[in-house]
Order: sequence, then C-alpha cells, then structure tokens
Amino acid sequence: MKAMYYEAFEQSPDIRTVPDPTPTEDGVVIAIGATGLCRSDWHGWMGHDPDIRLPHVPGHELAGKIVATGKGVVRFKAGDRVTVPFVSGCGHCSECHSGNQQVCPNQFQPGFTHWGSFAEYVAIDYADTNLVHLPDSIDDATAASLGCRFATSFRAVADQARTGPGEWIAIHGAGGVGLSAIMIATARVDSPIRMDSWEEKLALARECGGVATINAAAVADVAEAVREITKGGAHVSIDALGHPVTCFNSIKNLRRRGRHVQIGLMLGEYATPQVPMALVIGHELEIYGSHGMQAWRYNAMLSML
Repeated sequence: MKAMYYEAFEQSPDIRTVPDPTPTEDGVVIAIGATGLCRSDWHGWMGHDPDIRLPHVPGHELAGKIVATGKGVVRFKAGDRVTVPFVSGCGHCSECHSGNQQVCPNQFQPGFTHWGSFAEYVAIDYADTNLVHLPDSIDDATAASLGCRFATSFRAVADQARTGPGEWIAIHGAGGVGLSAIMIATARVDSPIRMDSWEEKLALARECGGVATINAAAVADVAEAVREITKGGAHVSIDALGHPVTCFNSIKNLRRRGRHVQIGLMLGEYATPQVPMALVIGHELEIYGSHGMQAWRYNAMLSML
C-alpha cells in the first residue's frame, strides 16, 4: 500500500510503498475512505509523543470499510463501514470493564502507538471493543471529522464538565477542538463564551453559536472580562488550546465551585504549567482532564447531527 511515512522527527515526510497490514486475532484491517489532519499529528511529528517509534505513519481521524477480520472478531465483518476513537481500549482491564476505555493502560492509538490512517489501509486492534458502525446517513468524510475534535469535545462538555442548561461555559482557543466544543455546548443549551487572539476565529465562533467573544490580545485581563460577562465567572471553562496562559486563565475565570476541563495537550515545554492553586482550594474548583471518548458513547454524539 501507499502511505505517508517519515523516518525522523521534524523532517519532511514522503509517500512510500509499504507492506499491507494484516489483522491480529481480535483486530481488523480497514480500507481508508477518509482521514483527517490534527494538531496532535503535528505534536507526533515534532517528537513530543513518547509512544511513537520510527519509522512512522501518522493519522488517527479515520473512517472506511473493513476488508479483513481476525478470527476472534464477533461484532464486525468485511464490508462494514466503521470509524474508531483515536484512543482505544484493550477490552480486558479494569478500566475497560468499567466503561472507561479512553484511559486504558494498554490503549491502542492508531497514528501514535501504531501506524495510522495516512495510508490506504490501517490495522485496528481490539475491534469488538472499539469500532463504531456507521449509518448510511453519515459519509466517511463526516465520520472522520468527528473522530478527534468532536469526540474529544463531546466528552469534555457532556461527560467531564457535566454542563447543564443555563450554565456559562468559557472556551479558550478557537481551533478545531474549541469550535467543536462551542457547537456542542450550544446544542446542549449552554451559554458559551469564546476567547482567542485572532478576530477571524472569533467571527467564526460567533457563527458557531457563541453568545459572547473576547479577543484575548485586546483585553488586560481575560479572566476579569469573563467574570464581567457572566456576572461572577463561568460555571465551566475549557482550555481547548493547550498553553500555559490559556490553562491559567481557564481556571482563573471560574466562579466558585466551577469546573475546568483541560483538552488541549500540554506537551514538551508546556508540560508543567502554573496553576492558581489558591483559587482551586479556596473556591473549591474542580479540575478535569479529557482525552478522547469511548466507542460506546458515539451514538449519543451521532444523535446530535
């Protein structure tokens, strides 16, 4: 098969002919119908992800059709149209048994722990645990676009933050994850506020449902601007970028007993950001991470389309 392939970090990839993958006993091989490009792919190419072993084929947002199955696969067959979460569980550990495949200690990540979807075919392990059947109403390109930014945002907004009607949710960063979060928050009848330093992104955020926007480069104190709009601070705040400044502001702009969710990756030099811990303690703030979403939660997300 042909694949996008690199042998060293930070060096230009090229298109190579590499061996076709074969399924493990509990896995499948998928013919790629569509795949997406994500900031996480850039992090991997930069060498920020310790799971990547060179040479490497990236790509973790995918949809396509099964062309081969291992003999242990029960729920899927050749010809099925499927997608898969970018963090997949082994199906055997205590986390998987509790339904939390997204934090499986033996997790499988196409494009990171294994070769990914920037290729004609990709092998996916633990198929019965992780694959998602696609309805005819959702094409491959749409399904692939949901696989990282929308799935990550859905879990962050709906499950980790537990947002509810009438709550203010502040979203820091207007990239793919942030815009997805604002659309999901709007659909859940939350009141989203959007922060970014690019006016073009803020205009798009308003189109996606933001009830207020803040240009972070034009105000002296982002957290104070949020508190003024919300009359006391956001109930929920999300750092969708992954930068020490946005992480700090996302926590600082919360009202008492507010919830911060960190979606944006904090890797490399950003791995240990400053946290306003006095506020966390004194205001009883809650801080959550959010990393992907389980396959069994996909139907809840797909029902919103």
